[in-house]
Amino acid sequence: MAQEDRKSAAPGGQAARKAAVGLLVAVLEEGQLLAAAVDAEGGPLAGLAPDDRARAQRLASETLRHLGPTDAVLKPFVRKPPPPAARNLLRLSVVELCHLGAAAHGVVDSAVSLAGSDPATARLKGLVNAVLRRVAEDGPEIWARQQAQRLPNWLRGRLQSAYGGKVTAAIEVAHAVGAPLDLTAREAAALAETLGGDLQPTGSVRLKGSRQVSGLPGYDTGAFWVQDAAAALPARLLAAKPGETVLDLCAAPGGKTLQLAAAGASVTALDASESRLRRLHDNLRRTGLGAEVVVADALAWEGGAYDAVLLDAPCSATGTIRRHPDLPFVKQSSDIRGLADLQRQMLDRALAWVKPGGRLVYCTCSLLPEEGEDQIAGLLERTPGLRVDHDGLNALPGLEPGWLGPLGLRLRPDYWAERGGMDGFFITLLRPEA
Repeated sequence: MAQEDRKSAAPGGQAARKAAVGLLVAVLEEGQLLAAAVDAEGGPLAGLAPDDRARAQRLASETLRHLGPTDAVLKPFVRKPPPPAARNLLRLSVVELCHLGAAAHGVVDSAVSLAGSDPATARLKGLVNAVLRRVAEDGPEIWARQQAQRLPNWLRGRLQSAYGGKVTAAIEVAHAVGAPLDLTAREAAALAETLGGDLQPTGSVRLKGSRQVSGLPGYDTGAFWVQDAAAALPARLLAAKPGETVLDLCAAPGGKTLQLAAAGASVTALDASESRLRRLHDNLRRTGLGAEVVVADALAWEGGAYDAVLLDAPCSATGTIRRHPDLPFVKQSSDIRGLADLQRQMLDRALAWVKPGGRLVYCTCSLLPEEGEDQIAGLLERTPGLRVDHDGLNALPGLEPGWLGPLGLRLRPDYWAERGGMDGFFITLLRPEA
């Protein structure tokens, strides 16, 4: 990635760098999710070539991932914060200089040129030039003394209460490292050998470095799809069998649906977002797999009974910050109560669709117990005869000691640190009375 992003410090990378600044302004000043800003019609990436789009998104992501250290580098050289466009141009340049190792003269010249080309920052060309020249000299030393970016206080406090300060700090380090590319494959061992990837103990294929997914061998034939190693476990835990009827609730973007369909199940994939289901339709066509795709609100939809139900409930997504570094700047503590109430309603709804003797997998990509363990404790208390299937949980391949608790599987970004980490998830398997 560093080699590719060095190109962005040259004049030829100006379009990508300008777009990256626009993405930063959208997230940090306007409160937009990075994915929404990336896809926005007429947004910062509108009209860019694919390579520039990808580079702009990478630069913005790296800046968000290291915003705390970046601001610490700038602090000695900036008396008062400049306007948003200039401030984020400086931040982006610091990341290129101190983290990505781009050539100082290229970064400084490009930043000054960008500042001069924008009416909002043209009068600050001199400031940009002076600050970045000092950063080029002294910034790397300041950067080297910085710790990983801290999570916002509302989230950090919750994680410290749940896991302790040492674990919270390790999670922050994992966020700063970022995430490798994980694939779920029909023939994982063969794909790992073909792509030169690492076969993980849980069955995912992990690739290192920056790779263009659509250019990988096997992509066109549907041999694999992108899915974090942790995100692949709920469908593996469900263990769908050929011919079983399975309901995948909140299915978009569809990785779990593909797993269930590949196992031979008759899958109904339901999600309220038609736009987010487009990727599932694309992947079903690419892989040749089949599923009934339904656009509906799960709380209002009238469905039948199923052998198995998988509920990947809407949540704070705090387990995916290493992949989505914009989340700490957009999510709020006030979001959690509403999400927890929705999860409770959806759990009750999902359980009603499970046939006698069937099973329910519940998961959230959240690090917060109130969206995971606490939800299951409440469900067990109000549902006589329901139990956690510990045998099924223990049968999952590749689990390590400490991951399993009395209510399910708790995964964290600091797990597998030597392998590249994983997303944070809570996952459990439930069985009602037969």
